[in-house]
Amino acid sequence: MQIYKCLIVDDEPPARDVLRRYIENMPMLRLAGECPNAFEAISFLKNHNIEIMFLDVQMPQLSGMNFLRTLAIPPKTIFTTAFENYALESYELEAVDYLLKPVSLERFIKAVNKAIPKKDAQLPDLPQLNPSIEDNFLYFRSERKMIKVVLKDILYVESLKDYVKIITSHGPVITKYAMTAMEAMLPEQKFMRIHRSFMVSVDKITSFSQTHIQLAGANIPIGKLYQREVLKKLCP
Repeated sequence: MQIYKCLIVDDEPPARDVLRRYIENMPMLRLAGECPNAFEAISFLKNHNIEIMFLDVQMPQLSGMNFLRTLAIPPKTIFTTAFENYALESYELEAVDYLLKPVSLERFIKAVNKAIPKKDAQLPDLPQLNPSIEDNFLYFRSERKMIKVVLKDILYVESLKDYVKIITSHGPVITKYAMTAMEAMLPEQKFMRIHRSFMVSVDKITSFSQTHIQLAGANIPIGKLYQREVLKKLCP
């Protein structure tokens, strides 16, 4: 099995921590280094052969986009960012993928499999990954800091226009994300969209009816557009 050397370029330590954990649990990947800014990454790339680079967009002094433009022969690049509005520009730069933070393991795996040849894809080996990874934690930016949220503590997620409120067993966390972005980041086997404004943890459901789901004392409506799929999943 070919091993692909990776570089993480991100100025936020919590974001690097998440990617590092994911890389360490992928048998075909090896983390060669981490850089907190583009200038250190330039020096690192001159001295190391890197196949895959996980690159943040917004960094001090030199952005990830502008950094990538400086490279004559860049490694395969997967952007990781909390901002949706750079996606088109990233594909113009021929990036492999564009991941929204907090990055879920499922979405990370999909991006990696885009970056490596199909013959080296390790989809059959994925069940051997640490099964607790998706039940571990992600970081969300809230109140000017990165807050750690353990996935198994999430009860449900509520949309608040440009923000979402993550209701956990320890209290709410409000962060600036679209509900569609949250839906892509959280593992679909554990979280279910039941309304345009609500996602719920499947394991936390205590009862349900044709129109509502009950969990942790909350009575959450099932949207008409979601009703068929929700009831199908709950009553297979």
